[in-house]
Amino acid sequence: MAEFGEETKVTGVFGGVQLDNFDEGGVNVPENNIEQNVGTIRNENLPVTNGFWQKFKNFWLQDIEWDREIKVVLTPAQQKVEDEINSFLHQEITWGKIHDFLFKEIKFGK
Repeated sequence: MAEFGEETKVTGVFGGVQLDNFDEGGVNVPENNIEQNVGTIRNENLPVTNGFWQKFKNFWLQDIEWDREIKVVLTPAQQKVEDEINSFLHQEITWGKIHDFLFKEIKFGK
């Protein structure tokens, strides 16, 4: 067994931990039967389930082709609304229109 102050050359999760060459019955086992990295999982074929956070991460961290063209297709009703919004946002504003709006006559009651 590894004693304090001894230099051991065993790599793995618990670096510096050395296994004795004895099995459960106290029988000496040859060197080539000892696992060197006891605490690591080496099996690559473990089952994987994609949960919510894995899907979220895959969506937000996906590679984006920045030089690809984006094409938006609108229905006729959507195009009509978009045209009305554009005409409202890009209308010509003059001082006369602002003056007429601010100083128009207001009647209260009947």
